[in-house]
Amino acid sequence: MKKRTLFVVLVAGALLSAANAQQVDAAIGFNAVSATSASNASSSYTPQSIGGGLTSNFSGDFLLAHNLGVGAEFSWRWSKGVYGIPLTSQSVGFRPFFYDVNAVWAPRVNRYLSPELMAGIGAENLHFYVAPSCGTNCQNYVSSNHFMGHFGGGLRFYPAGNFFIRPEAHIYLVRNNNQFSSPYVKRYGVSVGYTFGGRK
Repeated sequence: MKKRTLFVVLVAGALLSAANAQQVDAAIGFNAVSATSASNASSSYTPQSIGGGLTSNFSGDFLLAHNLGVGAEFSWRWSKGVYGIPLTSQSVGFRPFFYDVNAVWAPRVNRYLSPELMAGIGAENLHFYVAPSCGTNCQNYVSSNHFMGHFGGGLRFYPAGNFFIRPEAHIYLVRNNNQFSSPYVKRYGVSVGYTFGGRK
């Protein structure tokens, strides 16, 4: 929790510090995550899919020059998935979190449309819930962290002023993601956001 809070605070601080002079975009979204099924697990990977469940995300960026800039995202699965053999003592709950920092290119086509492409690096943080909830003074999960690459894109549609709707798709390339069926994780959905400052 402390790492996630620090990440959000650092990103928010960077975006706010640039808000007066640059274009700054902030958004919240709802997504689905899909991945290789258990039955199609790659060799040396566990037959367990990381996909499923509703995922939320926060994202933000600021453009520096020529529609180029930097951005960051944080996404997490709302509900716990089942890891292991369901409905037996050989299963535990799990929840994935994804963090990434990216180079962003968002050229403006016209007053209503702006495509967005991004590429960067980040981490997959997995929580495996090995014990029942135990209140605020203990930790009922173990964590596993994996470095990852990230590629994504979307199309911002501005229906009114600086508010935008962004259908989007992302792919994560997760290093040593051996607890699941493959190193590939896909996320797709829609974000709603606002552009602060003058649009580039």
